[in-house]
Amino acid sequence: MTGGGAVAAIDLGATSGRVILGRVGRDTLEATAVARFANDPVRASDGLHWNTLGLYGAALDGLRDAFRAEPEIASIGVDSWGVDYGLLRDGRLLGIPFHYRDERTAHGVEAVHERVPHAELYARNGLQLLPFTTCYQLAAEPRDILALADTLLFTPDLFGYWLTDIARAERTIASTSGMLDAATAEWDDQLLERIGIPRDILAQLITPGEALGALRPDVADAIGADASARVTAVGSHDTASAVVAVPMDRTAAAYISCGTWGLVGVEVDRPVLTDAARTAGFTNEGGVDGRTRLLHNVMGLWVLSEAVRTWERASGEQIDFAALLAAAEDVDPQSVPVFDVDDGRFLPPGDMPARIDAWCAEHGIAPPAASPAAYARSIIESLAQAFADAAVTAGRLGGVDVRTIHIVGGGSQNRLLCQRTADRSGLPVLAGPVEATALGNVLVQARAQGFVAGALEDLRELVARTHVPRRHDPR
Repeated sequence: MTGGGAVAAIDLGATSGRVILGRVGRDTLEATAVARFANDPVRASDGLHWNTLGLYGAALDGLRDAFRAEPEIASIGVDSWGVDYGLLRDGRLLGIPFHYRDERTAHGVEAVHERVPHAELYARNGLQLLPFTTCYQLAAEPRDILALADTLLFTPDLFGYWLTDIARAERTIASTSGMLDAATAEWDDQLLERIGIPRDILAQLITPGEALGALRPDVADAIGADASARVTAVGSHDTASAVVAVPMDRTAAAYISCGTWGLVGVEVDRPVLTDAARTAGFTNEGGVDGRTRLLHNVMGLWVLSEAVRTWERASGEQIDFAALLAAAEDVDPQSVPVFDVDDGRFLPPGDMPARIDAWCAEHGIAPPAASPAAYARSIIESLAQAFADAAVTAGRLGGVDVRTIHIVGGGSQNRLLCQRTADRSGLPVLAGPVEATALGNVLVQARAQGFVAGALEDLRELVARTHVPRRHDPR
């Protein structure tokens, strides 16, 4: 890597994590993965959990590799998926953090809505109704566990605490909790009291670009870091970091951050808390520099990945994903059904082809032919339609004249998905960068360190110059 200053990003996704070595300067934006590790949830007797300590250990190993490759790393930033958390007392975890796909949350939704109906809740927190939102998870927690806790930290904040001994809640990740006032980006004390969540367990809020603090001496020693290395708050929700690196004109574009989930939306200056946004299932999450991400959570490539796991379990053989997509491309799109990928049945792990068959039977339409290629094509057509519909709706609700759709993240490598999204929306799709989340993480750190300067538009211009997207025109 040449030119610019060096930072490191810990980027935790729902299926894997990476440590990225970034170098950023006026004409430089480079991101090299120095470590990749699986993020495999663990099912215990009480439910589905994250292997949080295993992830932290893998992240430390990755940081050690990063500092070995570049001793002058000035800053570390952490991002992850949203909503999930650890409860602590006196700095110690009270149990293993739950996975948001655990089935325990249904009771929490009912408990919260008995006290605050969803329409009122939306007017306060601006969030799409998703059963795993943090406030619902907390309502499902045993009261004695909540009473024991003195601190709640979201996943990236927990990693930041372990790195620095400083407990803070970064605003973009806090905005996924349902406990933040959408208008003020502060904790909603009145709401917390009404739904029975103790206010004193919530950490002081911090904004992307703020310094969290110095590495603990034992951490610095373990990873070979210089004493001057710091942890910097970034857009700690991975989608917030990804949107930083979308090379878009936000006045005329929608974005799709596509991986396990497909987050489809537009960037606006303030939350859109209308009944139309609520009934359309749109959420208002915090962005970097005080922007708002008005978006809809589409189920994403999770459905295809889980279908592949089903076939692999049945056959005992590994499926070649590239070959599967090539075979899917040869399937006539008119021969497969378009189903509702947002149906709640597709949220938990399990047999996705059987669930697609059940959805089709309930709606009186023929299921895909009994082949992996046909199911894969059906999933891709359904995702493309959901993406197209959400992008158009996001523009209408947010007052953005959407003329282009940007797809970033792992899904930008799926050429068939990108092309069919263009076809179904009638709009050009610009695909890439693949590593948008890591790049956004790196860029916010680099700006805080003075390696680059400017507004988000300036950071995106650097992305556009150094990571040219691939264009898919509608056919």
